[in-house]
Amino acid sequence: MYNVVQLKRKGGKRNLGKVIIVLLRNTTWRCGKLERLIVKHLLHRKNVGLGKTEVSLNEMLQNFNVSGKKKNEFLDALKRLERRNIIRIHKL
Repeated sequence: MYNVVQLKRKGGKRNLGKVIIVLLRNTTWRCGKLERLIVKHLLHRKNVGLGKTEVSLNEMLQNFNVSGKKKNEFLDALKRLERRNIIRIHKL
């Protein structure tokens, strides 16, 4: 039913290589704090003269300074946003 990109390799490790996150809708209804921060970050990128709402996953991980358990929570938040059709995750 949903077109969710799997971020795992066969070995069990997450494949964070070349993944682009694209903002589809500007809505945060029924979203948590982390999801709202992600959407706000993508909107800020669009409005500050860059004009694009697409960001690489590695760049977002660096901007949010996530590692370890917080990294897993961040990736889960991205998956929830994709299920709600707020963002789209493209694998290159």
